[in-house]
Amino acid sequence: MSAGTPRSLASSGQRALQDISHPLSAEESALSRSPDVLNPNSAGERDLILANGTPVDTSSPASSSSLLNRLQLDDDLDGETRDLFVTVDDPKKHVSTMETYITYRVCTKTTRTEFDLPEYSVRRRYQDFDWLRNKLEESQPTHLIPPLPEKFVVKGVVDRFSEEFVETRRKALDKFLKRVADHPVLSFNEHFNAFLSAKDLNKRQGLALLTKMGESVKYVTVGYKLRARPLEFAAMGEYLDVFTQKLGTIDRIAQRIIKEQSEFLIELREYGPVYSSWSSFEEDLHDPLEGVSGCVSNCSSALEELTEDMSEDFLPVLREYGLYIESMKNVLKKRDQVQAEYETKLEAVVFREDKKSPVSSDVEKCQDRVECFNADLKADWDRWQNNKRQDFRQLLTGMADRNIQYYEKCLAAWESLIPLLQDKQDTKGETN
Repeated sequence: MSAGTPRSLASSGQRALQDISHPLSAEESALSRSPDVLNPNSAGERDLILANGTPVDTSSPASSSSLLNRLQLDDDLDGETRDLFVTVDDPKKHVSTMETYITYRVCTKTTRTEFDLPEYSVRRRYQDFDWLRNKLEESQPTHLIPPLPEKFVVKGVVDRFSEEFVETRRKALDKFLKRVADHPVLSFNEHFNAFLSAKDLNKRQGLALLTKMGESVKYVTVGYKLRARPLEFAAMGEYLDVFTQKLGTIDRIAQRIIKEQSEFLIELREYGPVYSSWSSFEEDLHDPLEGVSGCVSNCSSALEELTEDMSEDFLPVLREYGLYIESMKNVLKKRDQVQAEYETKLEAVVFREDKKSPVSSDVEKCQDRVECFNADLKADWDRWQNNKRQDFRQLLTGMADRNIQYYEKCLAAWESLIPLLQDKQDTKGETN
């Protein structure tokens, strides 16, 4: 059973072999196989200046921003009462003779008695977050640990000290801590408490490094092949496989779209000034040509905003859930190892001559571990599905909102050109 879990299984006591129910015979529950989708906060609206110099309000009466706010209120984690609030902000660059790194301020407000103070403010670097996650995975093996953003980046491709990269990582670290703080078990972990409150975390973490997943628990399952996952957990694995495929496809296409939009943006920036240059040679067409130049400039600005939003808000969510899938698969593997250990010991008892003798407490402990793993994993699966539904509804609503804003700005820009053309035609008619 996981350490720190605020519940315990009832003791099974001494039971005869025939009285023990095998975990594979447990009643199966149906799982939804359709990846729920999806919604992040829409970007702040930026002012649009039309070709004739008139500022335009691009907000729509039916804007998705109002829908976004309603969804956030409706999905507020089923009305849970929070007593622990954590934020990650204020990234700072540190340069020394040995290394250069970024630290982030972690602010905590809480009413929990486990903390000595109601508020804390400490600075942490990425490796501290990594230490926390490893400790959570080690001490809470039956639970799904939220993922961290990937540590390593390709040198020469991504500047890990750029403002864009640091801000993207800050958002991901903030989300990681918020997910842990909202978890009913992980948030009470002693390592999480130390991470939030200790001024000098290095003294607590020491030099100990965790080994690969599963090595912290001793299993006697070498050479044993698991009979089969219970149907509900097999359905989880199948769902994750399909979800991985869908996310991968969307991510690849989205990256191609961003690349094409960036290339189109370069063309637009060269396209607009041509009309402005042309207008100096055409007295009768000066105003309309300048108007076209202004329209193209406004459209290129709107496209730049749309592309930035897709890179900074849309893609990170896809990648976070790609890492989340790997975390969930690791928990499923650990559950399988616990089940395999139980099956191994249970079969050893079955082959004993005296089958009516009481079952050893070791077998009962293994059964309790399987039941505990199953209960914790199903609870975390439901929580993960709920978070995923909220995140993707918010993501898609935000994406719709930004596209609406983009097309409204482009439409308004081109509509502003019509009066310029009509004025020129009316002037010509009067002259004739």
